[in-house]
Amino acid sequence: MPRETAPQEITDLADARAVARRARDWAAADALLVRIAASGWKVIDTGTLYDLVRAEPETVEADGRVLYGSSAAVPSRLDEPAAGPASVVLIATDWPLDLDRAVRSFRATSPAGTQLVVVANAPSADQAAVLEALAAEAGAEVVWTTTRLGHAAALNAGIRRAAGPVVVVADTGIEPQGDLVGALVAALDDPEVAVAGPAGIVSEDLRHFEDAPATLVDVDAIEGYAQAFRRSDYAARGPLDEHFVFYRNLDIWWSLVLRDQFEDEDAPDDALPRRARRVTSVPVILHEHRGWSSLPAGERDRRSKKNFYRVLKRFATRRDLLVHEPD
Repeated sequence: MPRETAPQEITDLADARAVARRARDWAAADALLVRIAASGWKVIDTGTLYDLVRAEPETVEADGRVLYGSSAAVPSRLDEPAAGPASVVLIATDWPLDLDRAVRSFRATSPAGTQLVVVANAPSADQAAVLEALAAEAGAEVVWTTTRLGHAAALNAGIRRAAGPVVVVADTGIEPQGDLVGALVAALDDPEVAVAGPAGIVSEDLRHFEDAPATLVDVDAIEGYAQAFRRSDYAARGPLDEHFVFYRNLDIWWSLVLRDQFEDEDAPDDALPRRARRVTSVPVILHEHRGWSSLPAGERDRRSKKNFYRVLKRFATRRDLLVHEPD
């Protein structure tokens, strides 16, 4: 992931600190360092030069529980042999009833051995209480964070704990009415399928997306309500870009990354894009999406557009990824 550039006011503080160090004014240099650190940045000195990097919250242990400060701090299982049919990854923040409904529905409908991973993303107190019960009753593995991570970072934290050969990242607004996980695993048995899910979208120009027609199986992208992919593909093409702090349009970006054969060094130059497969054989209930409805309209539009620029930056000219070329 590209390194974040420090804002100008932080760079100005770092420049002033460098001047103070050259003048051997250590008190002033230390005071400036404290101000930089308080703003969430860290100075790495290399001789008379310096670099600025975003400081990560520390990983701590509290009440017998490890709380991770970043996705990279979470111990990874990605190099271990796969086990079980699949891993389902959900993020818990502020809506305990939604989480309880989603976890229990996945546990009741999924094949035996399906792993449930819930990222406790600095949850509310009510959500934390539900998490404790779910960990005990539903056998979910809970990954706790010290601070609220962005959406992609929180998913990365959960995916790092995935043991199954197939990973299903799901929103707590989905409620499977049957074995959705089994159907998604079966869809990925086809090596030409890179990503699968119950809701798909299509585009004519990679700039405007809409719900796929009811009869369409192969689509351009799979929506984030439930998005299944191979763990091996994540290891090869991931992690998710953590600049996607808001959830919106990350599902489009990740679907296209997974489908893009140019990402595969072993694929021939003329290889066709892999498929995004919509699985409609299992009914699902799509409840209110809290990440959308909990924000004012202007704020969610602003965040959505910012994310979509990231999609365009990488894929704006890749019309070969469209399932149906426009007339």
